[in-house]
Amino acid sequence: MTEYHKPDKKRIVALKDIANKLRIHSVESTNAANSGHPTSCASIAELMSVLFFQVMKYSAKEPRHPSSDRFVLSKGHAAPVLYAAWAEAGTIPVEDLKNLRKIDSELEGHPTPRQAYIDVATGSLGQGLSVACGMAYNGKYIDKGSYRVYCIMGDGESAEGSIWEAAAFAGHYKLDNLVAIVDVNRLGQSEPAALQHDTETYRKRFDAFGFHTIVVDGHDVEALCHAFHEATTVMGKPTCLVAKTFKGKGFPNVEDQLDWHGKPLGKNSAIALEAVKKEIVNPGPHGIVPEMFVDDCPKVEFPVVKLSEPPKYEMGQKVATRQAYGTALVKVGTDYSRIYALDGDTKNSTFSLTYKKAFPDRYVECFIAEQNLVGVAIGLATRHRNICFVSTFACFLSRAYDQVRMGAISQTEINLVGSHAGVSIGEDGPSQMALEDFALFRAIPGAVCFYPSDAVSCERAIELAANHRGLTFTRTSRPATPVLYTGDEKFEIGKGKVVRDGDKVTVVGAGVTLHEAVKAHETLKAEGIEIKVIDPFTLKPVDKDLLITSARATGGRVLTVEDHYPEGGLGEAVAGAVSEEKGIVVRRLAVREVPHSGPGAALMEKFGISDSCIVKAVKEMLAA
Repeated sequence: MTEYHKPDKKRIVALKDIANKLRIHSVESTNAANSGHPTSCASIAELMSVLFFQVMKYSAKEPRHPSSDRFVLSKGHAAPVLYAAWAEAGTIPVEDLKNLRKIDSELEGHPTPRQAYIDVATGSLGQGLSVACGMAYNGKYIDKGSYRVYCIMGDGESAEGSIWEAAAFAGHYKLDNLVAIVDVNRLGQSEPAALQHDTETYRKRFDAFGFHTIVVDGHDVEALCHAFHEATTVMGKPTCLVAKTFKGKGFPNVEDQLDWHGKPLGKNSAIALEAVKKEIVNPGPHGIVPEMFVDDCPKVEFPVVKLSEPPKYEMGQKVATRQAYGTALVKVGTDYSRIYALDGDTKNSTFSLTYKKAFPDRYVECFIAEQNLVGVAIGLATRHRNICFVSTFACFLSRAYDQVRMGAISQTEINLVGSHAGVSIGEDGPSQMALEDFALFRAIPGAVCFYPSDAVSCERAIELAANHRGLTFTRTSRPATPVLYTGDEKFEIGKGKVVRDGDKVTVVGAGVTLHEAVKAHETLKAEGIEIKVIDPFTLKPVDKDLLITSARATGGRVLTVEDHYPEGGLGEAVAGAVSEEKGIVVRRLAVREVPHSGPGAALMEKFGISDSCIVKAVKEMLAA
């Protein structure tokens, strides 16, 4: 065991002084903003002081250096004390702290990566530990670097199931470079937290998940220094500090009192500031410079990622796009080793198993814990370390929607892939049929939504996703469908394809319904009715110019058909694209009720999205 060198008295005094300065900054900044959470800041003041000025190794001038320690404030409402710590470290001017929450300030109410010293957005509770797990996994198994990861959580947020998904992941992968810290300050927003100050139960819970757990007085600077040192000596398991603290610590008439959550101290400020200032021994500069990190992480630059070889399929060959996803992953991973696949125990169905077989060290099994699955991917992708693909059944990604939403705020660059969508999956029934996935993902700001309709376009979608600097979603299908394109076909984000030409009605299908539209084209052609069939390829952005041009060429008649509920999917994307054009009418075929089990083809017929339903709708539009 590495010998513990107790900080000298002068250092201990300085750390205590810094903690109280952090309290002062938190009170003053939230007063200036007339909003915020100063009491939640006060409970972790000593933790922040010890972490930032005794424990963590980082550069105040280059806070996102690949080799520096990582810090995640999962209880993001305590952002003022985080900003205060960075100000005391010299990263931002102390005077800027009073610009908290102002419209022209980067100091937002909760942390976001708009600030150069923040890796991920927090504020939706229960998510920080998953992200920290992804960072720690990267450090231990991928970068193989010296950096450590620290995550402070609130006791209230430990009621979130995602915390325990992350704890299980950390224990399973023996993330001994991870330190989770629970701020057990007893009080929630509206009433005491369930366990209040029962630190022993917290200890037992984290122990059960494979952590080395230390119960510590969260306001005792010397005890915290010792606890964090102990964490560095633990091998083969993560550490959790269960820190007993008091909300509003140091503020007379406020400390450990209810009804002070999310409120500036207001008229109590003068008394609080006077009391805290009396505790400061040296009000001048503290003079502590953070310890420098060991620069041992490899430099990473993302190249232009390409398929190692073009798609190789015969025209008309039946291949499921979910299978093509696995093939494409291997192809993009062949020449670039920083592509990682993550899955939630569905790899033999999503075909991420293909990637695992090819590159077992570049696959991360997250088991049936979709919230943690997405959070870990966000952590793996931070600081531009890896290109991550996350796959599971599309319906199960809805469980992690808040993580996806926060990922967009975090400016993440992960790629989500959802398989087994729509009634076309057949007998598994409605619980497995994603019928609202595009509505969810099209609502995510900046997200690109791919809907490949054959194996070739699926491989190209994955290639494009690997190169896109932002969040993407790709829907893959369970049924095998005919190959429509040759291997040298070019695809672009936001550009659709005319797969069959005609002048009567523009029919827009995607995925399985594009093939229904092609069949309908052949049926109608035999009757002398020629329809134009469009493959949009991406539902966000959708090819507005192609849709408008095609609609005008077919008398303003547009029919959309989708294996999705009518809200938020293909139909609404197309209708929105042409909504400002005169003389265009859009009719939409979609699944309009909760479906049930049955053969896929029969379900598509029953719920109005089969080729025969398209034929009927086209004739009705022409007769109108």
